[in-house]
Amino acid sequence: MFADLFINPVTLSVIVMVALCLLKFNIILSVVIAAVFAGLFAGLPLDDLMRTFIAGMAGMNNIALAYILLGALAYALQASGLAAKFANVLDRLFGKTAWLFLLILAVVASFSQNLIPIHIAFVPILVPPLLLMMNKLKIDRRAAACSIAFGLKAPYILLPFGFGLIFHNILATNITDSGLNVLAASIWPYMIPLAGAMLGGLLIAIFISYRKPRTYEDKPLLVAARVDEDDIKGEFKLKHWGALLGACATFGMQVWANATFPGSPLWALSLGAVAALLIMFAFGTLNPRRERLNESIKGGIGLMGFIAFIMLVAAGYAGVLRASGGIDTLVYAALYLAGDNLLLSLIAMQIIGLLITMGIGTSFGTIPLIAAVFVPFMMGMGFSPAAIIVTIAAAGATGDAGMPQSDTALGPTAGLDADGQHDHIWDTCIPTFVHFNFPIKIVGIIAAMILA
Repeated sequence: MFADLFINPVTLSVIVMVALCLLKFNIILSVVIAAVFAGLFAGLPLDDLMRTFIAGMAGMNNIALAYILLGALAYALQASGLAAKFANVLDRLFGKTAWLFLLILAVVASFSQNLIPIHIAFVPILVPPLLLMMNKLKIDRRAAACSIAFGLKAPYILLPFGFGLIFHNILATNITDSGLNVLAASIWPYMIPLAGAMLGGLLIAIFISYRKPRTYEDKPLLVAARVDEDDIKGEFKLKHWGALLGACATFGMQVWANATFPGSPLWALSLGAVAALLIMFAFGTLNPRRERLNESIKGGIGLMGFIAFIMLVAAGYAGVLRASGGIDTLVYAALYLAGDNLLLSLIAMQIIGLLITMGIGTSFGTIPLIAAVFVPFMMGMGFSPAAIIVTIAAAGATGDAGMPQSDTALGPTAGLDADGQHDHIWDTCIPTFVHFNFPIKIVGIIAAMILA
């Protein structure tokens, strides 16, 4: 059993992927190599392995399309000057104190999960115009990465709205299907300790770990829209109203889809972005219209295409890990070694959740994989329903922040590296992994022991 825990397709392939990324090897190739390694180690024939990998990628097509179209919207909003105007407002209101700006950035990021559920799409819209102000304040972008990652993650853990509603529904459905009846509406109070752990990690990052000033050069953006200076500093024009209306249309499409179709359908993001671009086209925001529309689509691919493709590859990797059979072996081996010891069992379950989420790159996809085993195991050991909910939520939520192929890590990098001065692994992945995963694990274990 001890060998099954470490000599396992999941464990070994995650180690391979992390090692390659730490060596600054290309992320896409790192994930592909890790997937091939996992499949071959599990004994899958190469043709079956690749078919499984490609089939897994197909399941992420809707998100990839949404990210590219939202990237086009972000590029168009940059070109309109509206994003820069908004950045100037933030600069005037909060641009005097670094820590206050970082906290406001975390709050704005939180809106993307619940109030205006567009997830990481806001990052390439808002963050690049703020980089010059951040340089002036000498803000360590590792702290900014933690602020954005906090906003992308903590709200869906705690609040049952937007992406949080999806997360809580996944928790309730899978726990119920595994033998313990749980209502989604009853979950959020048990999430307070986990959200508090993330808040503690954010405050440590801002006020302790990355408090010291860090100097960056004022460099041009790598993917930058052409913006007239008058559109930034001049009066509010018709094109700005068109851009604002387009942004509202993206939000409106989400509200309509959530009200009409249960489960916050992801295709609403794609339709919302298309509607926004058409509105901006009609208002003359994209002017000359045909050229600027084509330029926006190309710019969207430049801003978000790489992220979209990483998400596709990560989904293929997740499919191979599931097909390898290594996830079940890993779970049963860890629980067997923990035995009847409550504390060791909780620690084992948190490590299992971390490894699985690190492999497949999403906490939403980890919950179904662990709930089927964790729920009957914890019920048999006499844990209370509250302890079971906290344990599964904590085990599923960790690993998402800080993994190279996770959108919680890719999002901050998409904005903070707009001028080529922010490293994805060392400036986003490692800081967010340390400041969020460890606190959630520790608090999740303590909370489960108290609630047991």
